Amino acid sequence: MAISRAQLLKELLPGLNALFGLEYKSYGEEHKEIYETETSERSFEEETKLSGFSAAPVKAEGSAIAYDNAQEAWTARYNHETIALGFSITEEAVEDNLYDSLSKRYTKALARAMAYTKQVKAASVLNNGFSSSYVGGDGQPLFSASHPLVSGGTNSNRLTASDLNETSLEAAVIQIAGWTDERGLLIAAKPNKLIVPPALMFTAKRLLDTELRVATADNDINALKAMGSIPGGYTVNHFLTDTNAWFLTTDVPNGMKHFVRTPLQNSMDGDFDTGNVRYKSRERYSFGFSDPLGMFGSPGAS
Repeated sequence: MAISRAQLLKELLPGLNALFGLEYKSYGEEHKEIYETETSERSFEEETKLSGFSAAPVKAEGSAIAYDNAQEAWTARYNHETIALGFSITEEAVEDNLYDSLSKRYTKALARAMAYTKQVKAASVLNNGFSSSYVGGDGQPLFSASHPLVSGGTNSNRLTASDLNETSLEAAVIQIAGWTDERGLLIAAKPNKLIVPPALMFTAKRLLDTELRVATADNDINALKAMGSIPGGYTVNHFLTDTNAWFLTTDVPNGMKHFVRTPLQNSMDGDFDTGNVRYKSRERYSFGFSDPLGMFGSPGAS
């Protein structure tokens, strides 16, 4: 439906002091704190995880050397989505000198809507990360205690029912240090940055920036800060829907991925039949994860 004069009667009247409602500030590109962005030239992308080799055995004197087989573990698939939105202005509104003000005002609103949608899409991977309805290439959700390995073991990149506090954060750091590759070899993984919803930003600040331990009368150092356990500090993602869930990015490569198939494009044209002027924004991208060990998460206890 086109924006007509009937919808904008006040803007036709002289002496109107202010128009408001479209000038709110927006949060920035918070997805960049979580995802690695790559360009795509295909209708979809696939990334395959390799298993590597197991630990080398002792070779007995006179015996043959042992040979191992490399193999593919599993494949992650990214299906790009097209995100598009537009608006049009009637021919009569254009004739009544509303074109300039409307086009400038609503193109800004259009950009804000597109940016908002991208952040919601990005955060949805974490918001759905504990659900068995959203699984990755290994058949497990992003955050699982049972990510299968070729060697027969499992990796866990989640805590169960643990709110954000000193104990749970230290447990997460320890758990990440114990991760192995597909053949059971330690990978020396480390956490990088804490991702929290707005409800936990003050807790995160105290845990990572206080010199002494939080909420204790003991004169102990804050080991998390002293050891630099979370070198990237913390960041707030305002699009996380669970006020108790918290997450850690890690230094494991090829974890969270954002593929850009078509960057944001804006265009306009005139409709011959109606004389209306139409505007649209369009982009195509996908958010997801290849290696789930790129993130660690806890759904919180409540």
